[in-house]
Amino acid sequence: MKINTLDGTATTLEELTGGKVALVVNVASKCGLTPQYTALEQLQQQYGSRGFTVIGVPCNQFAGQEPGTADDIQTFCSTTYGVTFPMTEKLEVNGPGKHPLYAELTEFADAEGNAGDVQWNFEKFLLSAKGEVVARFRPTVEPADEKITSAIESQLNA
Repeated sequence: MKINTLDGTATTLEELTGGKVALVVNVASKCGLTPQYTALEQLQQQYGSRGFTVIGVPCNQFAGQEPGTADDIQTFCSTTYGVTFPMTEKLEVNGPGKHPLYAELTEFADAEGNAGDVQWNFEKFLLSAKGEVVARFRPTVEPADEKITSAIESQLNA
């Protein structure tokens, strides 16, 4: 699936994940949940060497909470949170302009059986090393929550 990195480089989801287990997260710089960047980076550091990556997907569809340019977003993420994981260009995750990545991701149901639109910033989708969606976590589920870490561990041990 074609996608651009935050700096505008054309790539694919497969190249971004590199055959790793991946947690795809729609992110925003001016959201009450923005501090989740810290825990997302901790997941990257904790599991990165074992075949895992976080993929950040900036999105400005929720109350305009990601208004910056690609440079603004990159600077904010690296200087404020020390983000080392890959980031895509700003995408739409809902509505008529929904990126094909999210058209696919949002078909997957969360633990309560609800599929469909992303509810807010920091919704998380766990992909297997084969690129299949295996879990969905709503925005308020913290990255360090045992539900997420055990799902990551399960995929890494598969």
